[in-house]
Amino acid sequence: MPHVFGPVPSRRLGRSLGVDLVPFKTCSYDCIYCQLGRTTERTCERREWVPLAPVLAELKQKLASRPDYITLSGSGEPTLHSGTGELIGAIKRLTDIPVAVLTNGSLLWQPELRAELAPADLLIPSLDAGDEETFQAINRPDPSLSFEQMLDGLIEMRRETSGQYWLEVFLVAGLNTGESQLTSLIDAARRIGPDRIQLNTAVRPPAEEYARAVTAAELDALAPRFDPPAEVTADFRAVHELPEFAAGRQEILTMLQRRPCTTGDIAGALGLHVNEVIKYLEELATEGAIERTSRDGRDYYRASRDTN
Repeated sequence: MPHVFGPVPSRRLGRSLGVDLVPFKTCSYDCIYCQLGRTTERTCERREWVPLAPVLAELKQKLASRPDYITLSGSGEPTLHSGTGELIGAIKRLTDIPVAVLTNGSLLWQPELRAELAPADLLIPSLDAGDEETFQAINRPDPSLSFEQMLDGLIEMRRETSGQYWLEVFLVAGLNTGESQLTSLIDAARRIGPDRIQLNTAVRPPAEEYARAVTAAELDALAPRFDPPAEVTADFRAVHELPEFAAGRQEILTMLQRRPCTTGDIAGALGLHVNEVIKYLEELATEGAIERTSRDGRDYYRASRDTN
């Protein structure tokens, strides 16, 4: 599987060139809403999960695409890689394209990691809870992590970074949307003091079926309660309609018109990263071009009858 993927259309970052630094579903959390499914290796161990040399070689080949951001993200928690800071420095020496880091923020209590991330142009950590009970219920963290430890790390990182600092808040109906949970969550976000707050919810199939989405109307109503007022994550339609992304969607749709496939089937057959596949499947599902079915505990996608 490639370590560098895209550019892919991003609702927040435009054309994003992704960098995947850890094996699939290696994470410090096992979030109930994760679009990639359940965590297979839950850990807080930072090590060189993949060598950086081939990652940089792949990246160099993709720089001519001139993405809006080079984004450390992928199919696990990127800050688990011990060379995160080294990679950011190497990217800065290669190009002037800004570097973004999407992180669950669980390890930001470590001063050495905060120093590694400080040179990034944009940090987007997540916050889904305002108390320990909700943190455990939604994020299902590694046993070594606590809510207060995680929150302290987010606060300290905000103080130490010179780049942009956006906070993603993921709302799950009935789990962090009760008044007491919301009040605690809003207060925690205020203590962090990010430049921007973005609200998200489960628009893609989650790891657990009970992780239900909050409606668009509810998101709009809750956004002004945050400080600063939150943005409901937008779908950058103009980015998604660029010819380079339309071609990828059509290739996947053509495959699904032949037979039902899992995300892994599509990624393997087309040589794509699973995150790329998920982006295109989301677009096709929104357009009504494909349908999702479950069989033997696995999700399959097929072309809708109207597109065959």
